[in-house]
Amino acid sequence: MNKLTVGVALGSGGAKGFAHIGVLKALRECSIPVDVVAGTSMGSLVGAFYATGMDPPFMERLAYTLRWRHWVDVTVPRVGLIAGEKLHEMVKLLTRSLDISQSPLPYAAVATELVSKRTHTFTSGLFADAVRASTAIPGVFVPFTMGNYIFVDGGVMEPVPVLAARQLGAQRVIGVDVSSTGRGEPPTNIMEVILHSLAIMQEHVRVEHQPDIMIVPNLTEVGTSQFHKAREAVAAGYQATMEHMDEIRLLVKDDVLDEMG
Repeated sequence: MNKLTVGVALGSGGAKGFAHIGVLKALRECSIPVDVVAGTSMGSLVGAFYATGMDPPFMERLAYTLRWRHWVDVTVPRVGLIAGEKLHEMVKLLTRSLDISQSPLPYAAVATELVSKRTHTFTSGLFADAVRASTAIPGVFVPFTMGNYIFVDGGVMEPVPVLAARQLGAQRVIGVDVSSTGRGEPPTNIMEVILHSLAIMQEHVRVEHQPDIMIVPNLTEVGTSQFHKAREAVAAGYQATMEHMDEIRLLVKDDVLDEMG
């Protein structure tokens, strides 16, 4: 008898990614097991917190109280507007400087490696390094370098990391796509222009690996750079997950596979 392994694949989308907290909150409340966690960009951040034992209510409080000054360190705009060191230190603190190998749950973060033009999946090393690489939005964050590798946002090539979740051993994958732009509001600064452009590009990235269930929260009222709308994003993620709950329960209800068939 084998237990089904359930994974979540948390996608990229800037501030829209706060919806992942609502998704995890709904799954936790409804006793849906999450055995492995894969994330891209903002999904890698939320996923890292969850994989290291942070519960969704705490993540909610964190999202509602964090301000730009806590994680943004503006730099001379040579290869990015934000240095990313503050974000790295914040993640390192909140994940207790843990290595991914020490995680209570199997975890993967997807980034894009610029030189090889390929995705790179972090399944070892510091959580802080993996998240910093995966969230390095081109033009916004200075790319994250490690040895001869240069990493930018994983959403450039893999907005929803379904393959990474399956490679971690997930037999059932719940994907969360928060990249939809909708009509939205016109951008008012260079960062919003970049984020809007990346979000539009991600909508047209060919999805090669499909999850068993894809949750798509209604985030038309939350812009990719509107981090002050965390409450709305969390609520949207929660609502969308609850709307899929019967389908999710059906997906995982036979949580024991009979090897005899």
